[in-house]
Amino acid sequence: MKRLVRLSLAAAAMLVAGGGASAQQESCTGTVGEARLYVDVYNVRAAEGLIAVTLYADDSSKFLARRGALYVGRVPARAPETSVCIYLPKTGTYAIAVYHDADSDRSFDRNAVGLPKEGYGFSNNPAVLLGLPRFSSVRLSVPRDNMHTRVRMRYP
Repeated sequence: MKRLVRLSLAAAAMLVAGGGASAQQESCTGTVGEARLYVDVYNVRAAEGLIAVTLYADDSSKFLARRGALYVGRVPARAPETSVCIYLPKTGTYAIAVYHDADSDRSFDRNAVGLPKEGYGFSNNPAVLLGLPRFSSVRLSVPRDNMHTRVRMRYP
């Protein structure tokens, strides 16, 4: 009887462990690729709307350009931190732009003069005092699967 209980407990532990990996994999957004990147967005003001994580290839001409992104993943916002797992085509160098789509309209809202109305952030957390960051300051090396990076949300 003790052996049966031990075997049942071992089988349950294996199911839980396997289910955890599967659940983690299912929680990633995008097309399944060779690598996963976990983007931990902190300084999120409110648990309203969506956090959008935009992935760009290592190409300055495509960064923040219309239709230049490889992928945009969106998850419900959680304050003060929202974690987003995105699939990457492979390990390498990318750029990340994040925004807090507070009204869930799937667009980055700007005022009449073009300044942001919603929170935003970039990989490597570059200074953004008088405009957009240089592409070189947001390039992010992803040398391995399951890497984490932190992005600070900034609000107007």
